[in-house]
Amino acid sequence: MTIANVALRAAIHDALLADSALTGALGGDRVYDEPPRDAEFPYVTLGEARLTDASTDGGQTQEHQLTLHAWSRKGGHREAHVIAGALLQALDDAPLSPEGHRLVNLRFSIADIRRESDGRTYHALVRFRAVTEPLE
Repeated sequence: MTIANVALRAAIHDALLADSALTGALGGDRVYDEPPRDAEFPYVTLGEARLTDASTDGGQTQEHQLTLHAWSRKGGHREAHVIAGALLQALDDAPLSPEGHRLVNLRFSIADIRRESDGRTYHALVRFRAVTEPLE
């Protein structure tokens, strides 16, 4: 059986790479679990995840809190906002099929867009909440 959080991250990664609006905003397939050392801006990384037991009947329902990071150096907040919006459109209530699991729901939670301390990098944190159950 596939671990739910690993399967969900893989399904999210695949969905993001398949989303033409996002890849257009990024200028290519720049969605990484770990970005290459010389990654070209802008790009998205799969970030932190929190997994909790959401079972109410002794089952194996799990709640996932996932953070995606968008990185931009185009100047100003605009590109970071566009990428955050593309992430929201690609994933909010998306019908993903994580291997070995059923996605009950996937919902946008919050976005936080800010300029980093280097003064030229803009960073969007986009958080989602998902619930999964194992397939029988």
